[in-house]
Amino acid sequence: MSMKPPEFDRRYGELDLVLRAYTGMSADDEPDRPSEALQAYLRHTWHTRPEALATAERQIRTYARNPPGRLRLSLGEFYPVPDVGLAGSAIQDWLFVVADHLKRSIEEGEVPPPASPRTHWEWHARFPELGQFLGGWFSQDMPDEFPDHDAAVRDYTAATDPQLVARLAGEVRELLALGLEESDYALATAELGMEVDPPRPYSSSGWLACLADGLGGFRADYGAGPAGD
Repeated sequence: MSMKPPEFDRRYGELDLVLRAYTGMSADDEPDRPSEALQAYLRHTWHTRPEALATAERQIRTYARNPPGRLRLSLGEFYPVPDVGLAGSAIQDWLFVVADHLKRSIEEGEVPPPASPRTHWEWHARFPELGQFLGGWFSQDMPDEFPDHDAAVRDYTAATDPQLVARLAGEVRELLALGLEESDYALATAELGMEVDPPRPYSSSGWLACLADGLGGFRADYGAGPAGD
């Protein structure tokens, strides 16, 4: 019988988040150099949930010391390490290397400086609502579902809790504050799930700026209340 969610989180929750950062990335950590995937996890987690780093180190080291045996495998009470491009015999040593990097980062206070996301995982970890919005309303099917971009935005705001709309507006402004090159804004929106071009004549950053202003207007209209209030 597989574990219930609370037990899974207690044993493997943060381990799972670390390994998700390796999706589509190389698990090429070396004792003297963390991989790009692990650097992304460290960068994001230090600036959002620094207390989780010690949990990640403990869960990874515990798992590496006690890999699941036949009984746990048959019961389903274990964490199945996803495919990270390593042979099964190499995974245990690799996990120890990852745990050592986490421990060193904590003990030496190696806080990565703020930076733009560099991996697909990091883009979505930093801008979760923007990823939901672009991936859900601006996929390649968007032209078949809506007459234009504005109609898609209106559909999102009509179907979404105002608190999440406010969160989206904040994430769009945070993305604009990164001051990226225009080509990098196009890459960012694509990483976050946008599969159509911005409406003419806007560039990606220009459309994001208009989107942020429009979402701010939505919040103002929503909170205004009936006339006379």
